[in-house]
Amino acid sequence: MTNPVRLDNVAHGRLRIAGGHGAAYGDAVNQIALFLPEYEEAQRDYPILFRRDGEGTLQALAILGLDRDENLFLDGPRWTASYVPAMARRSPFLIGFAQGEPVLHVDLDHPRVLAEGSTGGEALFLEHGGHAPALERALDALRAIHVGSEAAKAMTALFDELGLVEAVALDVRVSDRHSYNFNDHLAITHEKIAALDGAALARLNQAGLLMPAIFAASSLANLNRLIARKRAKGG
Repeated sequence: MTNPVRLDNVAHGRLRIAGGHGAAYGDAVNQIALFLPEYEEAQRDYPILFRRDGEGTLQALAILGLDRDENLFLDGPRWTASYVPAMARRSPFLIGFAQGEPVLHVDLDHPRVLAEGSTGGEALFLEHGGHAPALERALDALRAIHVGSEAAKAMTALFDELGLVEAVALDVRVSDRHSYNFNDHLAITHEKIAALDGAALARLNQAGLLMPAIFAASSLANLNRLIARKRAKGG
């Protein structure tokens, strides 16, 4: 169950949240949503694949593991990649809307929210007013999510028009006994980008989508690194 309420610096002035990562905070997942502002940093660590939602809109995904509920970048409370996706940094906060405008909410039932009176974790507000670092980090993550969500339909329309995304049949072999496939995912490849003519490349560039497409294509090289992590953990 969740209990989202609008964050208020008076009502929640003494609220504290736990840091770190772990399964208890929802981090034990084998893929996590990514948003356009994240592609550049995310492509250094994770393979980026895509799926479509119920309306056909493309959603980028950082692949974190191969088995269900497996995050190969978790080591106890540490996330060992150089970049932590915004969806893993934003909890326990989320974006709500009031009169059509985005407003910040906090889920008071999230396991990161500590009991009233706790001295552990991190404060959300400074003693004399203003946002504490923990809240600023969450706001940075939520901005990336919001900007990316707003751009998703336009991105999908142009990628589809130019035929950039394609179904993939990625068979990932970890050992003689274990292999995995990503046949229900989509990808952008360097070959698809290279096949575009100058006008198409110019349209992508003008829309601010050329570099994200290149980042997504480049990220596929991380599949080998993901396999190495799996093998190192006894996969």
